[in-house]
Amino acid sequence: MKKIRVTVWNEYLHEVQFEEIHKVYPEGIHGCIANFLKKAGMEVKTATLRQPEHGLTEDVLNHTDVLIWWGHMAQDEVDDAVVERVYKRIVMEGMGLIVLHSAHNSKIFHKLMGTETVWLKWREDGEKEVMWVVDPSHPIAAGLPEKIVLPNEEMYGEHFMIPQPDEQVFLSWFEGGEVFRSGCCWHRGLGKVFYLRCGHEAFPTYRIPVVQQIIINAVHWAAPIDFPKVNYAFPQEIPTIPFKKQENFASVSGLHDKKK
Repeated sequence: MKKIRVTVWNEYLHEVQFEEIHKVYPEGIHGCIANFLKKAGMEVKTATLRQPEHGLTEDVLNHTDVLIWWGHMAQDEVDDAVVERVYKRIVMEGMGLIVLHSAHNSKIFHKLMGTETVWLKWREDGEKEVMWVVDPSHPIAAGLPEKIVLPNEEMYGEHFMIPQPDEQVFLSWFEGGEVFRSGCCWHRGLGKVFYLRCGHEAFPTYRIPVVQQIIINAVHWAAPIDFPKVNYAFPQEIPTIPFKKQENFASVSGLHDKKK
């Protein structure tokens, strides 16, 4: 079976600017995610904000089945031309997108959702999060327990300014009583989009095996299928069928006789 080709994109700013974050993810959040995806048998590359074209050249995207996106402190620095390139690859060509944590405010997520996805409640208390599986039959929930307890996370609370998900996989509860739609799926054109809430940079959330399994499952779900070739704009030429006209239909016996 052909390996799924994944590109993990990360700003990679917190890890180099703050020692406490570097201690959590010395290889970068992108490096952490790439490592467990490789162990799951996927073909993985990484890209970061400060690379030319943010590491998301046309060639890179053309060889990516699923793009994973983590961003936070420099969402506005992502070039609009790169956003448009990613958008077209998703909508027109079927590349999958997995949006993590604070990337809810990324330009690409805004564009795909069509709403002001920045709006939600938040609190950085490092409190407990309980993620409940609310669609046990969904492929992203395969092999997971009914609830996932994360000991330390940033709180996100409703209302979250997103369009109604096509499918909702997780719902989270926090110690302050807030709830949040923490695992949501959408179809956009030929592509599939999954948003996963957890993953604040100060906590080793992406080192937790069950969270890793969620992301692995999400990659399999979001990966494009072998689409039938579709022609847009101009229909295919309709072949003409030769038709030989009868000399005299009226002479056909019984054609106009009253049926009994």
